[in-house]
Amino acid sequence: MALRVRVCEVADVVAGELRGFPVSGVTWPVMLTILDDAIIAFPGVCPHDDVSLVDYGVLKERGVVCRVHGYRFDLDTGRCEHMPSLGLRRYRVTVVGSEVWVDLL
Repeated sequence: MALRVRVCEVADVVAGELRGFPVSGVTWPVMLTILDDAIIAFPGVCPHDDVSLVDYGVLKERGVVCRVHGYRFDLDTGRCEHMPSLGLRRYRVTVVGSEVWVDLL
């Protein structure tokens, strides 16, 4: 069963930018960006060392790089270039009217 939460308005998400949105009851914000006209969502924490991607994440091409240790995660697959055993989880996104909803589970 999914835990679907409202994260923001569609207008709050910008192509070419990473934006973090706090969600009540969730430790890390949900990160959003737009790639190929699709909204991409993932946790706001680097799985390598629990570093905030809101503060230290940078969007580069089709990936996010954590500036603390330089780990890069492909936003299409979630795979880490530097350590294949690590992965950045992607959340399922649903747009309802002008709202962005994300399945956290």
